[in-house]
Amino acid sequence: MLQKVLHYINTHQLAGTETKILAAVSGGLDSVVLADVLHRLKLPFAVLHCNFGLRGEESDADELFVRKLAKQYSVPFYSEQFQTQAFAEQEGISIQMAARALRYTWFEQMRQQLGYDVIATAHHQSDALETVLLNLVRGTGLAGLHGISPKNNHLIRPLLCLAKDDLYDWLTSKRLAWREDSSNESRKYSRNLIRHEVIPHLKELNPNLDQTFTQTLERLQGAEAVFLASFQEIKAKTQRTENGVTYLRIAPLQNSPSPTVLLHELLKPFHFSYVQAQEIAAAWDGQSGKTFTSPTHVLVKDREELVITLKNLESFGSINLPEEATEVRFGPYLAKISRKPAEGYKVPRGKNVAALDADLLKFPLKLRPWKEGDWFIPLGMNGKKKVSDLLIDRKVPANLKPNVWVLVSDASLTWVLGQQLDNRFKVTENTQEVLEITLH
Repeated sequence: MLQKVLHYINTHQLAGTETKILAAVSGGLDSVVLADVLHRLKLPFAVLHCNFGLRGEESDADELFVRKLAKQYSVPFYSEQFQTQAFAEQEGISIQMAARALRYTWFEQMRQQLGYDVIATAHHQSDALETVLLNLVRGTGLAGLHGISPKNNHLIRPLLCLAKDDLYDWLTSKRLAWREDSSNESRKYSRNLIRHEVIPHLKELNPNLDQTFTQTLERLQGAEAVFLASFQEIKAKTQRTENGVTYLRIAPLQNSPSPTVLLHELLKPFHFSYVQAQEIAAAWDGQSGKTFTSPTHVLVKDREELVITLKNLESFGSINLPEEATEVRFGPYLAKISRKPAEGYKVPRGKNVAALDADLLKFPLKLRPWKEGDWFIPLGMNGKKKVSDLLIDRKVPANLKPNVWVLVSDASLTWVLGQQLDNRFKVTENTQEVLEITLH
């Protein structure tokens, strides 16, 4: 199987021996195979894990499992905890769509921040079949018919040459452990319904469905390649990006053979639907200032351009604080960071200043909104205290509680910002260097 995957990687030019890979690992069967295959192929990789907080202790156990897996392979591990339910409710979208938007936005941020080349996901042939059937039910274009591509910008899928049974056989032969996601059996999710109810009937008609469908997808991908060659020419004339803002010139699109189809292709990376593309195209001749939103981006119709900016998703995730950081903006705050020798240092008073023992911290630190279940050891105490109880004790109004953030080192809270430090990270007589953070 290793040689089959390696041949697939080389054929589609997904990665080389020097390519730095971020592997998305949930802890499930598919992603454990991905990590093991990358390890055995001796490809340089690190592990990314998303904790969507949807299954309580089960989600936390998944994160711990993946952390141990990364340690077993001696590769870096990066995780993120999301407030997925809150994001889905705010945007009026499904949990699955919310998780996807948060996941891929974070993946790309981490790729750029850490200097990696590509992000590998564990999609396989059965995933591709499920995706096409879902797209057909919901309505789709050419890209939706070929399902999942081997490579899409910085995303690669090295396991697309394998069927689900191949992955299971590999795990059992290598005696590898994995985590079962209980939500995978729920029929309330469309993908699970197709997986458990529809595809088995199709396989009764064609037992080799995975293989024959893969051949069909290859033909569709070839047809799309012809389309994309022309599309790239139009994109070069239409799209530019400056300082993180994307601009689309309206005139070249209006003069193209199929304006709405091309517009949707340009907008897909920003998670706008085809229906929204129709609405945006209808607003081309209208007044400037009309605004459209996707789960991750905001689009404004300007005079002769469409202006696209990334939404602020910080309140549903976290912000990495690298060791060299001197200041960071987040939510309504600005934090200024400095390092100072401990000798002669006087610990400042005030709830908006934190003095921490720098040697006890593990970078990158994380800034994120507090969540239910968070706990710390208050300064001067030995016992745990829930952040929720602290906020009750401090009589923080309910409408201000969402504005409370925490500073996290590895998995430990070090500071409830503006409220209280954790006793484990305080400055003591043994401290050599102080990390001072002032909150504005």
